Amino acid sequence: MAGALCLALGERHAACTTTGAAVARPRPAAPLVTVPRRRPAAGRRRAAQPTRAVLTVKLSNGDEAVDEVESLRPPPLPTTGAVLLEGFGWQSWQGNAWWRTLRAQVPDLAKLGITHIWLPPPSSSVSNEGYLPGQLYNLDSKYGSEEELRALCADLLRAGIRPMADIVINHRCADDQDESGAWTVYRDKVPHPGSSIAWGRWAITCNDPSFRGQGAPDSGEDYGPAPDLDHTNQAVRDGLVDWLSWLRSHVGFEGWRFDFVKGYHPRFTAEYIERSVGPEAFCVGENFVDLRWQGSYLERNQDDARNRFKGWLREARHCRLFDFITKGILQEAVKHTEYDRLRDGGGRAPGLIGWCPDMSVTFVDNHDTGSTQQHWPFPRGHLGLGYAYILTHPGIPCLLHEHLMDGPLRKTIADLVALRQRAGIQADSKLEILAAEHDMYVARINGNVTIKMGPRYDMGNLVPRKEDGWALAVTGNDFAVWQKQ
Repeated sequence: MAGALCLALGERHAACTTTGAAVARPRPAAPLVTVPRRRPAAGRRRAAQPTRAVLTVKLSNGDEAVDEVESLRPPPLPTTGAVLLEGFGWQSWQGNAWWRTLRAQVPDLAKLGITHIWLPPPSSSVSNEGYLPGQLYNLDSKYGSEEELRALCADLLRAGIRPMADIVINHRCADDQDESGAWTVYRDKVPHPGSSIAWGRWAITCNDPSFRGQGAPDSGEDYGPAPDLDHTNQAVRDGLVDWLSWLRSHVGFEGWRFDFVKGYHPRFTAEYIERSVGPEAFCVGENFVDLRWQGSYLERNQDDARNRFKGWLREARHCRLFDFITKGILQEAVKHTEYDRLRDGGGRAPGLIGWCPDMSVTFVDNHDTGSTQQHWPFPRGHLGLGYAYILTHPGIPCLLHEHLMDGPLRKTIADLVALRQRAGIQADSKLEILAAEHDMYVARINGNVTIKMGPRYDMGNLVPRKEDGWALAVTGNDFAVWQKQ
């Protein structure tokens, strides 16, 4: 989610004055539960009750196929071998047909080796992109209809690709103003099973500077354009858990990408995972950490950011983090030909993957840093090199959908994904950094893959030799990758 969202929407209070009011309509999958429209008393945490969902999908020949979501789920997959795709860009909502567009691409994505796909926020939203949600259970959004989303998830599951939803729960836009004129009245317009989400000022943090809530103080950072939810309130958490569990059972999601996790304490992220998809599910959080800079110069030592990430991971327990540290260091190394940055003082990778590789999700760009926003883009001429790094190194690699639309880059990515899977590289594979000099980086991963990056041509005695079983596998601008046969 970009900070530019606030500027695009205008004044803070106006951001949540319209919600694209949802029309209540019956749900085909689960029995409806009438819930009281009052503030529930805080009590003992309860587990969400799963529902069995029947999914009706219209096939290409016009017939309808009926399946239970549970029957569509692929076998469990160790997350350490995952290849994640961010399945949208910042403007993918345009045209109101993104779910249909992605559905047509499912066979190609499966062939590419994608194991998980992160989809944009599913609920209706004040912002077109989905990051200012209001009626959580209304799944008719700018990306398409609820039925189209469920059909997409069904096709993904059948193809062995596990869909993950972008979960925006730091804040929620209200439907009406209270007696003081503040936008703090939440309606529950769409019938659904489980807890009510008709909340009031009690559900908003008391120190939100714009919306004057009556809840507890915020457990994280404030997000200006919308009311920050009080995650210490049991009724709020129960409502969110029931919604997450419904997204899993009714729609088919397998995991979560948590937006703006710095907005609330990580212990709540752990609870939401445990009570909805379970601790073994693949979940990842967005924590756009501040790196240490001296003006425009990125400092060599980023251990402060790594320590903050480690602290968050310790509290969140089951949730991984996008490795913004590796992205920042890697793109500075490439931009300024400073490949010596890619080894820290202990001989390890300098990002989060150097300390917690199995909890790191690496990426070259996402919908904020790249895409049409270009807030912090990777050097365009070296995108292939960026993917060569993350697809050969430890951590769980995340690809950007828009990069698959570039023919030559798509082939490079496809070749690197195939190499990673063929060589058995995992999130926690062994990394040996053989050289990290200003114009050349050489590393060996898993004992059977060697990568060379940088403009220097002569590798000296580090060049993998054919007589030792090495064969050149993938090449591109300033990089080459060998695999040992």
